[in-house]
Formats: sequence, C-alpha cells, structure tokens
Amino acid sequence: MKKMTIGIVGFGEFSQSYVDIWLEHPGIEKVYGCEMIEERRKHIEDVYGIEMFETYDEMLEKVPNLDAVAIFSQRHQHGPMVIQGLKAGKHMFSAVPMGITQEEVEEILKLVEEKRLTYMMAETCYYFPCSVWCRENYKKGRFGKFVYGESQYYHDIEDMFGTFAAQGDSWKRVAGIPPMYYATHSMSMLFSAIGEHPVDVTCFGYTDTYGDDIYGKGKNDWDNPFSNETAIIRMSGGGIARINEFRRIGNVRPTSYITGLYGDLGTYEGSGNQHLFSRNVARNHEFTSEDVSDEINTFNFVNNKANIKDGEGRTDYFYMEGFSKIHNLDRLPKCMLDIAERKNKDDLMGHNGSHVFLVDDFVRSVLTGKLPPITPWMAAHYTVAGIIAHESALQGGKTLPIPYYGEGPADWEIIDYSTKPYEE
Repeated sequence: MKKMTIGIVGFGEFSQSYVDIWLEHPGIEKVYGCEMIEERRKHIEDVYGIEMFETYDEMLEKVPNLDAVAIFSQRHQHGPMVIQGLKAGKHMFSAVPMGITQEEVEEILKLVEEKRLTYMMAETCYYFPCSVWCRENYKKGRFGKFVYGESQYYHDIEDMFGTFAAQGDSWKRVAGIPPMYYATHSMSMLFSAIGEHPVDVTCFGYTDTYGDDIYGKGKNDWDNPFSNETAIIRMSGGGIARINEFRRIGNVRPTSYITGLYGDLGTYEGSGNQHLFSRNVARNHEFTSEDVSDEINTFNFVNNKANIKDGEGRTDYFYMEGFSKIHNLDRLPKCMLDIAERKNKDDLMGHNGSHVFLVDDFVRSVLTGKLPPITPWMAAHYTVAGIIAHESALQGGKTLPIPYYGEGPADWEIIDYSTKPYEE
C-alpha cells in the first residue's frame, strides 16, 4: 500500500507533541521539517533524526516529492502558508484557525476544489468527548430539535506567553489577536454536534484594562481592544448558539467545553467533570435525568479508569488527558494506541487524546482521496463565523450575516473506518 511523505512547519510546544505520531504512523514513509529558531531545529534533528530546514520555502524547494505539509506556525500565518502549499500541489494540514480573513479562507476553498487536494484543519475539540457524545446522541434523535447551546474557550493570555516565542521582542503585537479569530474550538464542538451552520451573529467585546499593553489601539497588529468576546449566533435550523472566547479570565481547566446543548426533547449540561443528560417529553410522560459522566470523562492507560469525578476536583488538569469511553479506539492503528500509552505515563496525552485521531484522519484522507471528517467547508464556517463576530463587536454588537459555503462537491465522499488504507 502507498505511503506518504510530509513536511512539518514549526516546532513549538504544540507541534512537538505530534512528532512521534507523524514518525510512527504506518501510513507515513518520511517526515521532514522546518523551524526558524536554531535551537529548536537542532533539538528536532538530534532527538528525532528528522532532516530539517530553516524556512518553509527552502523545504518546498529542496524536497519536491513532498505529498503533504502540516502547518504549526503562528495562528495569523496559517492562511497564507496553506495557500502557498496548495498552489504547490501539496495536501495541507494546519493548526487552527484556517485563516484570519475571509479572503484567505475563500482562497483555500477555491484551491481545494480546483486541485482536489486535501485540506484539514486540526481542530482538536471536534474529538473532545463532550463533542463526540453530543454529536452521536443528537444523531440518534435524543435531543429532538436544537433550540439553544453554549460552548466556550477560556484561556488566560498569561498562560499562553510561551506560544509567541518565535516572535521575539514583538510578541505582544501578535498576542493581542482578536479572541474571535481563534473561536474554532468553541464553534466546532457545538456546530458539529447539531450539524448546522451559522447564519448571522451579534457580538460584544470586553475592552481590556489590565495594563500590560497587549490589547488596545496601536498595541497589536489588529488594533484590537478586546481580551474577551461573547457572540450570539443564529443557526440554520433556527436555534441560538452562545460562544465565549475569553483571554483575560481567572480559570484553569477545562478550557474548551460545551456548557449546555438544549433540544426540544432532551438536554446535555456539562460542568467540569459532571455531565448530565435529561429528557422532558411531557406528552409521553417521560421525565428522566441521567449522569453520563462515566461515558465522557477521560481516562489514561496507567490506571485505566475515569478520572476525578469523585477525586481531585472539577478543574483538574487530567481532564485533558487520555481517552474517553465515547472514543472509538478500534479505528486507530495499534501503534497509535501504543504512543498514547507511552505519553500517558508522562502526562503528555493532552487535548483528550485528539492528536492521534487528527493525524490518522488526515493520513486516511490523503491516501484515499476522500474528505476528512472536518471538511474544508466545515472549517470555513467555524473560522469565518469568528471573523464576522469580531467585526460585529467592533461595531458595538451590530447583527451581521455570516456567509454559507455549502458542504462541498456532492461526489466527494468523506472517509470511513471500515478499512485502513495502510498496512499496520
């Protein structure tokens, strides 16, 4: 069976948590990399034996046989780098967001359709247990029709300073990026669960007063004054979504989660590590409530049991570690589970085990020519809804329309898990 080659752009903390997954996936033959910081570049060469380059351009020029590229650069750089790779005929994987302008997103969609290349946004929260549980149970009809939902990403900016290291002394210029430009975590969890797209939005921003010169006119590349933004979005089925993107908040874990998904028949509510599902169908005299925490809370391979529901507290960092009972582990190559077990022993299996699912779905998509489950059009809706929301906030909460990009060509199938397009 065919294997693929891939080049990795950027080796910050997030990217480095993927390296052994790329190297050991049975569908990947060779991994290359590029990194502008010399110390990181040498570390990757020495520890992993990956052939490294200083720049993206150099890697594309010197490794013309690359099948795919994975972008892990600063968030505002993703769009242009994805476009460059698609124009060079490469399948593209990128960290979130897809881009930070409508023009970038629309150019990516255009190139994907024209060239029939894979683009996959690496949205970890699509694979988060609360998202998977709500998605599966919504499809079963247990919620009825979507009425209202809430999701959020709470991550204080001071806890993110290390992610801007590549910017040197100018890091504050990019740290102040509008929160809604990074709203795909929140959008993906809720939107994918109900299978709807956003129609219009009104958004309000909290004007930051902290005084560290990250937010405010002239203080960042977007003249963005807001550290926190709240969007109210009307969905295509008529229901309402509330999305919070907060960067100045005294909160720890979990950072990304669905607070509630309310249908006209059933409701999911999540708080830390307690997850409840209730049904109130008066016409059938059905009034039930069940604790589904054991289906959703993550566990690790070390103790092989659900974490902290009755133990260390609702905000424990282990909420982000390992897999959940709702995850389909049978679809993964065994070596991916071996990696997960190894990482869990060092508490490194963050983002609820999503990294191995993301890599495997991308590899399947490239090798089969089918779409990943996070299609480019889904990624576009998750991304552009946030871009429009920030514009609404700048206009004092004016309601603005969100473009609909469709679902992609009807003849382009999404991957399935009945077979593996690679040898284990």
